[in-house]
Amino acid sequence: MTDDVVLYDRDPLYIPRVAAVHDMCGYGKCSLTAAIPILSAAGCDVCPVPTALFSAHTRYAVFTFHDTTDILSGYLDAWQKENVDLDGVYSGFLGSPDQVAIIQRLYREYPHALRLVDPVMGDGGQMYPTYTPELCEAMGALADGADVLMPNLTEASILTKRDYPGQDIDEATVDELLGALLELGAKNVVLKGIDHGDGKIVNYVASAASGVAGKVELAHDKLPYMIHGTGDAFASALCGAVLAGRGLAESARIAGEFVRHAMESTRHQPNFEERGVSFELNLGELTDLVK
Repeated sequence: MTDDVVLYDRDPLYIPRVAAVHDMCGYGKCSLTAAIPILSAAGCDVCPVPTALFSAHTRYAVFTFHDTTDILSGYLDAWQKENVDLDGVYSGFLGSPDQVAIIQRLYREYPHALRLVDPVMGDGGQMYPTYTPELCEAMGALADGADVLMPNLTEASILTKRDYPGQDIDEATVDELLGALLELGAKNVVLKGIDHGDGKIVNYVASAASGVAGKVELAHDKLPYMIHGTGDAFASALCGAVLAGRGLAESARIAGEFVRHAMESTRHQPNFEERGVSFELNLGELTDLVK
């Protein structure tokens, strides 16, 4: 990975500050309850911007949902009055289309901050229950100018207005999706979750600078079970590695292995199928990046 894209020059004596614009889920490991500890382990100062409050994640039959849009303008006004500075804006699940404007405000006020976009909208060909076509359309505006755009195949299909192709896609389809995502204005794309049924999960990294032809393929051993929250853990670990000064493709590899190891740890926890990925025992892998 000698031509890997390095997005952040890490000063070993400086702790970068990242706004994590995600929902807060009270039960079930995802969103801010993943982003805060994972980014912190990678040596980042995490400043949450809660886009919604959930009692539990949406895989549970019963959950409450509270959209926080009305409080966010005042929330960020207070940051401005205290001269809060940011090195990165890492966005994920949004509670309403209006929250795209909140993130774009952060882009305007912190033009030097990295734009790290996990366009959380759905998985397995389905949108999440609180999402609407209007919210998905608005989410697409964040692709333009993103330093890193990190969709799974469902989200890539929504962003590029294509039918969901399933997880087993050939190289030509990978190239088409990567090219279409770069055409949306993303500077770099990490496309997640290709599964050919051969015991591997494959992610791809492509840069606007080198084009689709320069894409990097990263394969990880697939475990024989699925766990909620792995996408959030992957994106958070990737952002942490980027802000530790690692190249983007290396960061994607680190994130993939971190998630695989965390899934192995999770299997020993009660109710792991529903509760979500337990990464606590593996956080040292990220702390090692900045020791």
